[in-house]
Amino acid sequence: MSRLQSFDDFVNVHGVILAAAGIPQSLHRILFQKLSSDTFDGGRYFQIEPLEDGRQRRLLFTSDFMAKHSNLFLVDHAWTFRLSNAYKQLCEAPGLAERMAALMCVDIDLISAAKEAGDVDGGAGEEDNSKQSAAEIVEREMGKVKEGRDDTRWLELEELDIDDDMLVSLDLPNKFPNLLALSLCGNNLMDVEVVSKEVTRLNNLKALWLNNNPIFEHSNSEAAIIQGCPGVEICNSKFTSNYGEWALGFCGGIYDNDNAGGAYQRDHPLESVTSLDLSNRSIRNLMNKAFNPDEIASLSYLNLRGNPLDQNSLSDLLQLLKGFSCLQSLEVDIPGPLGESAAAIVEALPNLFLLNGVNTSKILESGKSVVDSMLQPRLPEWAAGEPLIDRVINAMWLYIMTYRLADEEKIDETSVWYVMDELGSALRHSDRPNFRVSPFLYMPEGNLASAVSYSILWPIDDVREGDECTRDYLFGIGEEKQRSARLTAWFHTPINYFIKEYEKYKNKLQSVEIASPIKGSSLTSSLFRGDGSALRVYADIPQVEEYLTRPEFVITTEPKDADIIWTSMQIDEETKKAAGINDEQYINQFPFEACLVMKHHLAETIQKAHGLVEWFQPTYNLETQLSQLIGDFHLREREKLDNLWILKPWNMARTIDTTITSNLSAIIRLMETGPKICQKYIEHPALFKGKKFDVRYIVLVRSMNPLDIFLADVFWVRLANNTYTLEKHSFDEYETHFTVMNYRGRLNHMNTPDFVKEFEKEHEVNWQDIHSRIRNMIKSAFKAAAAVHPEMHHSKSRAMYGVDVMLDCNFEPKLLEITYCPDCTRAVTYDTEAVVGGGETVKGKDFFNYIFGCLFLNETNHVSQL
Repeated sequence: MSRLQSFDDFVNVHGVILAAAGIPQSLHRILFQKLSSDTFDGGRYFQIEPLEDGRQRRLLFTSDFMAKHSNLFLVDHAWTFRLSNAYKQLCEAPGLAERMAALMCVDIDLISAAKEAGDVDGGAGEEDNSKQSAAEIVEREMGKVKEGRDDTRWLELEELDIDDDMLVSLDLPNKFPNLLALSLCGNNLMDVEVVSKEVTRLNNLKALWLNNNPIFEHSNSEAAIIQGCPGVEICNSKFTSNYGEWALGFCGGIYDNDNAGGAYQRDHPLESVTSLDLSNRSIRNLMNKAFNPDEIASLSYLNLRGNPLDQNSLSDLLQLLKGFSCLQSLEVDIPGPLGESAAAIVEALPNLFLLNGVNTSKILESGKSVVDSMLQPRLPEWAAGEPLIDRVINAMWLYIMTYRLADEEKIDETSVWYVMDELGSALRHSDRPNFRVSPFLYMPEGNLASAVSYSILWPIDDVREGDECTRDYLFGIGEEKQRSARLTAWFHTPINYFIKEYEKYKNKLQSVEIASPIKGSSLTSSLFRGDGSALRVYADIPQVEEYLTRPEFVITTEPKDADIIWTSMQIDEETKKAAGINDEQYINQFPFEACLVMKHHLAETIQKAHGLVEWFQPTYNLETQLSQLIGDFHLREREKLDNLWILKPWNMARTIDTTITSNLSAIIRLMETGPKICQKYIEHPALFKGKKFDVRYIVLVRSMNPLDIFLADVFWVRLANNTYTLEKHSFDEYETHFTVMNYRGRLNHMNTPDFVKEFEKEHEVNWQDIHSRIRNMIKSAFKAAAAVHPEMHHSKSRAMYGVDVMLDCNFEPKLLEITYCPDCTRAVTYDTEAVVGGGETVKGKDFFNYIFGCLFLNETNHVSQL
């Protein structure tokens, strides 16, 4: 097709896309003109401004005025990728990692280092510590003391490779006896006793920073150092139990490296402090002689977020804060030390004007429990020396957006992610935005092959010079879709709230009494006909047509003529009517079997019946349980537990759109590509010759009431191709972390008896013991379905399910998923000696013969009852 010539052609080709993007009709012609001429004119109207010391940017409107819906702008996509290829592209595409690092503000330390090295423009500071050794810095400071210019009270010796011996040789206590603040961050200090001995000799020391030293590999190191230094008020940015006027003055901006304080302090040094940020200082007791209304009489803003305050009662805290008559703005965790209700806090502190950035009168009007409009943004974080590409991979979840391609025939199985250019990426979030952004696929030749992706930016409110331009990161998503929880992807939301939500959820699961299914009165009967006539089978699965060869069964091509329907399709009432299927025909599916075969329903079924069980990993339905997942994540983070998760779509096979990550923002953002569960990853599975594996079992269900189920003697192992590792770049390697190679990767089949024999030898275990535990687990799963969903039973249902099992490093089974109408290619291809049951050789060509024999003729060849 030739290039689109007219506006009418443009609208005809892009009508659906225009409607989906929400672009006002009045702007369609402007969009056509700018796309046709490739016009990027945003630079005439906007300016990017750095914030947070260069760790974030915002977009300012620089023109005089722009009315709502009066113009639009093309925003280019700086990077477009599939998630599994992100790391590879950053490694291979020239300049991509550098551009993304600059756009995402994760290269600022490298820019600073380059300036110091003279690689880029920028003068060196007067006192450039990075070019001097620790001894030279100490000598320089000593020179100032001798000249009478300064009595060193603040000393920073950071990232200088100072080890224990060097610290002793520097002899800081004798050289700087009046030292009040000392930073030794990022060195190589290891011995708690040596460090304690040195800092204990600094009799006037108030603040000590030892972050990022090997010494803290020992959990009690901090406590041991503080114990020997009763005068220290701040250790590693946390307040000690001895905190007082100096620590409060430091947080109130009175004391810093230019003015560390001294021996001759005026009375009431904190009286001028109006703003005090005490967030995340590990304060347990706020009742302190320095923190009182007489000492900080002018205090109008106070931030207490992130402190346990667990040594004070709620009433004592409120009484103390009530004494600060000038206090107008308070920030605190809700729920937290001041209770679970914002309205109750406001009522107890009537002088407050703002609570967590929200006007107190509005809180009282709405009666809200949890409020927080002053959420702090998640700024990119990285470790010193962390490669640029790794920084981008971690930070990109704050910037990337997504869409999925589709045409008349099908929708793409994997989503496309993209990063807007520097202008688009500078748009920050607002609940009341003045701009909107939508992805747009321009097809200049009228077909998908010619498509180019852009984002379209347009004002949805009047804007004036100097206004910040914002967009809603969760446009169209309200609280019914967990909006507040989803903002956690970009902002620091109240951790305590989510932990409490998780604890309530966990307590509920722990209180579940194990449910038992209602027992029916009779077992299933055989369909065998006394007159010897064959049962007619309709099947849309070629393997059944080829391998079901028993004389008791005959294949028919018409569903309406069949006694048994064996199909890979879901049969509903509409399908029955269309195909002429009646209620007397047997079908290979049970009503409501979604409670087992859809991943979110499987988790719900098990949890309702059994609560928390060892054989099923912690699992959350992200569409309804995001708050509980966030609480679990934060609690694991706090307790330094494994925090790797796997996200799986509700109902997709072959690991499509499946992701492994320990990034909370990534977990939340991945909700945008469709409904998912988030399940705790089995980080330490049992391995076979260093590789991950799982086991596929076949379960046959004759009846759900009474429960009449069988396990096929033949099962098979599925092996990953690569050696297992938890190295973070490996999580995108399909052949390392996934085992299903039928559809991608290299299939590495191994006969089950050979696997069992070698596995037993490698790990010195007995497979029969493992198999017994697996049998019990599978039976428990189906009992859960029978108990929670008795409506699943139907007298005309018989079904086969695939059950996937993994073993952890203690050889305990974990249920992965249950599959309807599983792929049985291996079962019919390979002859296998059964390692359980009678141990006979089971021929592949007989697989469907004995499956149908069990389900419809009540035989038990090559199966065992559960």
